[in-house]
Amino acid sequence: MNNMPPITKNLLIINVLVFAASYVARQYGVDLNDLFGLHFFLASSFNPLQLVSYMFLHAGWEHIFFNMFAVWMFGRIMEQTFGPQRFLLYYMVCGIGAGLMQEMVQYVSYLSQGLDAYDHVNLNGILMETSDYLNRWTTVGASGAVYGILLAFGMTYPEERMFIFPLPVPIKAKFFVMGYAVIELLSALMRSTDGVAHFAHLGGMLFGLLLILHWRGPRRGGRSWKGWWNNLCSRFVRRKPRFTIHKGKYAQEMDYNQRERERSQEIDRILEKVRKHGYGCLTEEEKRKLFNASGR
Repeated sequence: MNNMPPITKNLLIINVLVFAASYVARQYGVDLNDLFGLHFFLASSFNPLQLVSYMFLHAGWEHIFFNMFAVWMFGRIMEQTFGPQRFLLYYMVCGIGAGLMQEMVQYVSYLSQGLDAYDHVNLNGILMETSDYLNRWTTVGASGAVYGILLAFGMTYPEERMFIFPLPVPIKAKFFVMGYAVIELLSALMRSTDGVAHFAHLGGMLFGLLLILHWRGPRRGGRSWKGWWNNLCSRFVRRKPRFTIHKGKYAQEMDYNQRERERSQEIDRILEKVRKHGYGCLTEEEKRKLFNASGR
């Protein structure tokens, strides 16, 4: 844990502590999942803050184990790539985006069932008030943010090979991510009754995709939708490695991203010095760095 990036480590700690707290509270008749889980926005128990709090709640041991395992496995890599602040922003945007997608899907279900026209619903032979029924539409879990992290890993390191049980051979990250997306889409369209919010998972991936494309900006395919789509396709179908090095593509990209962050921090420091003391206070080395940065 000491070598783990700070945001990833704290996300793991917070999720585990909240899960333990929810287990203890349940022994005293308090359901934290009902209080802080994401309710349908037309339900009386809905609160906008639930779009954040629901990400730190889980339905059971298996639910939290697989989510936190994915955060540990892929989150620490993406935090080292993005940097702590950007990674935290990405995590939260994916989680909130997943919640918004789930709300939209539930609203479509609400209209398709005609619940806006009835005060009661028949639930397995039991007549229940519609308001009570809507309060049962609760979503919990970090899965939306986790799927966003998976997408980021697949887009950043598409050629990285991974061993996935029970496959006997390694699979490239881009195919792993695309396979997960297809499975979630098919499960969502088939209206699976497994109790899993498949559309929320897709929502996390969608919002993550939009944020990554926004960060890349005009230098990586343009801000137009056509440029974004071409950039996405090139990332996933490109067969030629981006780097030809001896120590491995992943390590080279990590080194490159670290150098870029250090270069950016140095330029920010120089600009702050110019703002406070003027250009004349710069050393020849600082002037050279500033000149080189302006030409990039």
